[in-house]
Amino acid sequence: MTAADPMMSETDVLRWRDVDQDALVTLWHHYGLTVHTVAPAEAIPGSFWGDEESGLVANRLYLRADTPVHSALHEGGHFVCMDDRRRTGLDTDAGGDYDEENGVCYLQLLLADHLPDVGHARLCRDMDRWGYSFRLGSTAAWLEQDAEDALAWLQAHGILDQAGRLTWRCRV
Repeated sequence: MTAADPMMSETDVLRWRDVDQDALVTLWHHYGLTVHTVAPAEAIPGSFWGDEESGLVANRLYLRADTPVHSALHEGGHFVCMDDRRRTGLDTDAGGDYDEENGVCYLQLLLADHLPDVGHARLCRDMDRWGYSFRLGSTAAWLEQDAEDALAWLQAHGILDQAGRLTWRCRV
């Protein structure tokens, strides 16, 4: 079954085992976040949602082979978008408000373009399959038509520059 298959399950998304793992490790290294792999069938430390969802504890992102790439990008995005105080005490619950959550969603889509064979178009599809919801009905529509506030939030916090490019820095 491929991503283009219309019979694909809505939860059939790219997983940690399916991507260039070194690229994802390197991406998070820029932000001071280290990736730790969890053995199959073991509980993922710091996972807010449980199951195969990624986990965050301090500056460690925990992934299992079946962890969705969108989850790894989302939770890592929370690490980047939270303030230093929350980052210092981070254990499982990233917290944050509505604006930060939108910033995280926007950031994860930008970061996907830095992973070979992922990209934001594929990540949009995976986020839709997983059940992310946006006012306009899809992640791609939100990104294209309704994400100006998320972009502005990321720029205001130094995560993106004024041209909308990654600064490779955590929230200031």
